[in-house]
Amino acid sequence: MKIGIIGAGNIGGNLTRRLTALGHDVSVANSRGPETLKELAEETGATPVRAEDAAAGAQVVVVTVPLKSVPDLPSGLLDGAAEGAAVIDTGNYYPRERDGRIAGIEDEGVTESRWTERHLGHPVIKAFNGTYAQDILDRHRPAGDPERIALPVAGDDEQAKRTVRALIDALGFDTVDAGGLDTSWRQQPGTPVYGLRADAEGVERALSEASEVRPAEFRG
Repeated sequence: MKIGIIGAGNIGGNLTRRLTALGHDVSVANSRGPETLKELAEETGATPVRAEDAAAGAQVVVVTVPLKSVPDLPSGLLDGAAEGAAVIDTGNYYPRERDGRIAGIEDEGVTESRWTERHLGHPVIKAFNGTYAQDILDRHRPAGDPERIALPVAGDDEQAKRTVRALIDALGFDTVDAGGLDTSWRQQPGTPVYGLRADAEGVERALSEASEVRPAEFRG
């Protein structure tokens, strides 16, 4: 499968490592240019590209950049993606630590991924946002393993969600359907499932215990 990864930080870098190891054709981009990704490319065999080229022909695109940087992504970023491409948003809103106050989230009350979707102009699937980056490398397990952990996956595009859940399964994790983007607050920072290492039953329980009220430490 052809996969584009936009953002080469902890999550983006480790997804690049695992997805190339699984045999996928991965293009990876960051904000500093492909020449800065030489080491990652040599390690993994991924193709370093400019951000505006990362989605070209991709069946899956991973957007894993700081939330405050989403509006600065190139216009038409996803225009060249394959028809029906699944777009994964791994982002989180950290107003006090990193992103500053984002009015669209604070004033309109939209979920973080809905806000990102509006900027990208393409449906997104929220996944990996509460996953420890190192777990992508260290905690994958075969299906049926009692230590296999589950990740929540939210989104409105059912076909794209199936694609993403199948990819996560291949990466070595179970998944739980967390519903649509308008209820994806259940997996935002400060919720019981955020950073949780648990099986599918534990993830489902944590999602059900979430409050729609954003914790004070995650408000601008």
